[in-house]
Amino acid sequence: MTSAMVLCRFLHFTVVLMLFGAWIFKPLLLGRETALDRPLARISRWLAGVALLSGVGWLLLITASMTGSWTAAFDPSTLELVLDKTFFGQVWRWHLLLNLLLLALLFTPLHSSLPWRIVLSGLLLATLAPVGHGAMLDGNAGRLLILNQVIHLTCVGAWLGGLMVLVMILLRPDPHSVKALLQRFSGVGYALVAGLLITGLINVRVLTGAFWPTPLLSGFALILLIKVVLVGAMLGLALFNRLRIRDCERRMTALRASVMLEWLLGIGAVAAVSLLGTLPPMIIN
Repeated sequence: MTSAMVLCRFLHFTVVLMLFGAWIFKPLLLGRETALDRPLARISRWLAGVALLSGVGWLLLITASMTGSWTAAFDPSTLELVLDKTFFGQVWRWHLLLNLLLLALLFTPLHSSLPWRIVLSGLLLATLAPVGHGAMLDGNAGRLLILNQVIHLTCVGAWLGGLMVLVMILLRPDPHSVKALLQRFSGVGYALVAGLLITGLINVRVLTGAFWPTPLLSGFALILLIKVVLVGAMLGLALFNRLRIRDCERRMTALRASVMLEWLLGIGAVAAVSLLGTLPPMIIN
């Protein structure tokens, strides 16, 4: 059941993060109307559909783990009890409702409304913050931790979704200057990386009581280390592309491979986060 939970969390986090980030970055990179609109709209519908299915699957897995029975996960009265009486359920019913509204929006004439897409996907992303370690603390400390997690997820989502849009641009013939696109992306990227690092350090400090959990190569600390290594590799690739920005249009094949690898490393980091959410962030002396 743990493996299924990790896989479900990974799938759900990935698609929700990319939905939000793609809609934030697309107008920043290309403006309002481009040839990318139609394929991005099609991908967005698939992502929203996968988000809803994986969100329901997450609820079923949580219910099964709480009751110790797969049968109970499909019992309407048990599901209602989880949704009404547990903190996860109270958050998740709003999360699923937002997901359903977003999916419905994408199949109506309002699908072209960027403000609506950003608002609904932003709220969908924000309701992931109280799930997992974000619910460990009570009172004002808990609220601040959730707020910090919202900022962290926003930075991660914008970066990951932005990379997806950049990959789509680089894979298609486009009249826009690649150099200008990379300059815009990296300009926003500096702020995202700073926000990601600061909020990540705050999360570790609050949850473990130290700047790094111990022992280093065991449990929570090991998976956290893997996540940091993946993010570090992403930063290295981003810096390399930034330093080579002047001749980027003459090395398109290498640029495509580099950006795609950076995107895949980001997805790998989300996989590490999905596993982290199932582990206790404790310092072991």
